[in-house]
Amino acid sequence: MRPGIHPVSRPVVFRDRAADFRLLTHSTLDAQDTVEWEDGNIYPVVDVDISSASHPFYTGTSRIMDTAGRVERFERRYGRTAPARH
Repeated sequence: MRPGIHPVSRPVVFRDRAADFRLLTHSTLDAQDTVEWEDGNIYPVVDVDISSASHPFYTGTSRIMDTAGRVERFERRYGRTAPARH
Protein backbone atom coordinates (compact mmCIF):
# COMPACT_ATOMS: atom_id res chain seq x y z
CA MET A 1 0.00 0.00 0.00
CA ARG A 2 1.19 3.49 -0.71
CA PRO A 3 1.64 5.53 2.46
CA GLY A 4 -0.44 8.65 3.08
CA ILE A 5 -3.40 7.94 0.78
CA HIS A 6 -5.53 5.64 2.94
CA PRO A 7 -7.81 6.88 5.73
CA VAL A 8 -7.03 5.84 9.29
CA SER A 9 -9.08 2.87 10.50
CA ARG A 10 -9.77 2.75 14.23
CA PRO A 11 -12.24 1.10 16.66
CA VAL A 12 -15.64 2.83 16.61
CA VAL A 13 -18.90 2.00 18.38
CA PHE A 14 -22.06 2.09 16.24
CA ARG A 15 -25.13 2.68 18.41
CA ASP A 16 -28.77 2.08 17.46
CA ARG A 17 -30.79 3.81 20.16
CA ALA A 18 -34.13 2.52 18.87
CA ALA A 19 -33.12 -1.09 19.51
CA ASP A 20 -30.69 -0.42 22.39
CA PHE A 21 -27.95 -2.13 20.36
CA ARG A 22 -24.23 -1.32 20.19
CA LEU A 23 -21.52 -2.78 17.97
CA LEU A 24 -17.77 -2.26 18.32
CA THR A 25 -15.96 -2.53 14.98
CA HIS A 26 -13.31 -0.75 12.93
CA SER A 27 -14.25 2.23 10.78
CA THR A 28 -12.77 5.30 9.12
CA LEU A 29 -15.67 7.53 10.23
CA ASP A 30 -14.91 10.52 12.41
CA ALA A 31 -17.07 10.85 15.51
CA GLN A 32 -17.37 13.73 17.95
CA ASP A 33 -19.04 11.81 20.80
CA THR A 34 -17.45 9.06 22.87
CA VAL A 35 -18.78 6.18 24.93
CA GLU A 36 -17.31 3.76 27.45
CA TRP A 37 -17.35 0.18 26.17
CA GLU A 38 -17.72 -2.99 28.22
CA ASP A 39 -13.93 -3.40 28.43
CA GLY A 40 -13.60 -0.02 30.18
CA ASN A 41 -12.00 1.79 27.22
CA ILE A 42 -13.40 4.98 25.68
CA TYR A 43 -14.28 4.79 21.96
CA PRO A 44 -15.81 7.24 19.48
CA VAL A 45 -19.51 6.54 18.93
CA VAL A 46 -21.64 6.96 15.78
CA ASP A 47 -25.44 6.96 16.19
CA VAL A 48 -27.32 5.17 13.40
CA ASP A 49 -31.04 5.29 12.61
CA ILE A 50 -31.40 1.62 11.84
CA SER A 51 -29.27 -1.50 12.28
CA SER A 52 -29.66 -5.25 12.00
CA ALA A 53 -31.22 -5.19 15.48
CA SER A 54 -34.07 -2.91 14.37
CA HIS A 55 -34.45 -3.51 10.61
CA PRO A 56 -37.64 -5.44 9.73
CA PHE A 57 -35.77 -7.73 7.34
CA TYR A 58 -33.56 -9.07 10.12
CA THR A 59 -36.08 -8.96 12.97
CA GLY A 60 -39.00 -10.52 11.07
CA THR A 61 -41.38 -7.84 12.31
CA SER A 62 -42.97 -5.12 10.24
CA ARG A 63 -43.86 -1.57 11.10
CA ILE A 64 -47.43 -0.39 10.78
CA MET A 65 -47.76 2.19 8.05
CA ASP A 66 -50.28 5.01 8.26
CA THR A 67 -51.97 4.18 4.97
CA ALA A 68 -55.30 5.73 5.95
CA GLY A 69 -53.64 9.09 6.53
CA ARG A 70 -51.84 8.88 3.22
CA VAL A 71 -55.06 8.08 1.33
CA GLU A 72 -56.91 10.97 2.98
CA ARG A 73 -54.08 13.37 2.20
CA PHE A 74 -54.08 12.21 -1.44
CA GLU A 75 -57.85 12.70 -1.71
CA ARG A 76 -57.61 16.20 -0.23
CA ARG A 77 -54.99 17.17 -2.79
CA TYR A 78 -56.38 15.55 -5.92
CA GLY A 79 -60.02 14.88 -5.17
CA ARG A 80 -61.69 11.50 -4.96
CA THR A 81 -60.03 10.13 -8.09
CA ALA A 82 -56.76 11.03 -9.72
CA PRO A 83 -56.95 12.76 -13.13
CA ALA A 84 -56.61 10.38 -16.07
CA ARG A 85 -53.35 10.56 -18.00
CA HIS A 86 -53.31 10.18 -21.75
